[in-house]
Amino acid sequence: MLVPSRLMAAAGIVPLPIAARAASLLFQQVLKSHPRLFDRLGDYRYLCFGFAPSDLAFEFVIRPAGGSIRTFRRGRAPEADARISGPLLLMLGLAEGRLDGDAVFFARKLAVTGNMEAVLALRNALDDSGIDLVKLAGDMSGPIRRPVMAALSSIRRRALKGEGARWN
Repeated sequence: MLVPSRLMAAAGIVPLPIAARAASLLFQQVLKSHPRLFDRLGDYRYLCFGFAPSDLAFEFVIRPAGGSIRTFRRGRAPEADARISGPLLLMLGLAEGRLDGDAVFFARKLAVTGNMEAVLALRNALDDSGIDLVKLAGDMSGPIRRPVMAALSSIRRRALKGEGARWN
């Protein structure tokens, strides 16, 4: 499941500060809507989690304890305690707790390196979170909320359908 090639090409020309700001705004919106999201991480909240979408020009490092996200060009992110890589929309589906993480992992659609216990704790924290990234992005879009949500919902639906995956 790849991000549509036109979106990937467009993301490749986005300046890093703009991509970082967009990621930060969405991440802060997630934390605002789900303030207890990382409570189930225990001491793992002090670790760094790296996310490297295989079909996007950016990588992300999240430190739950500080509520921070940092954005880097692909291949330039620092080492993280745990790192997950794979298609962007698959990772977003997992972040929303809507996909079966075990099935995705064992189908080798994701690669996980580093502290596996931390990744399992993160997965458990996300499983019941009820995060809806499409809604959150729409809420941040002001007067163009409806078309933004429609476009993002369509992209998510088509990408998962093309992969044979379904939302839980």
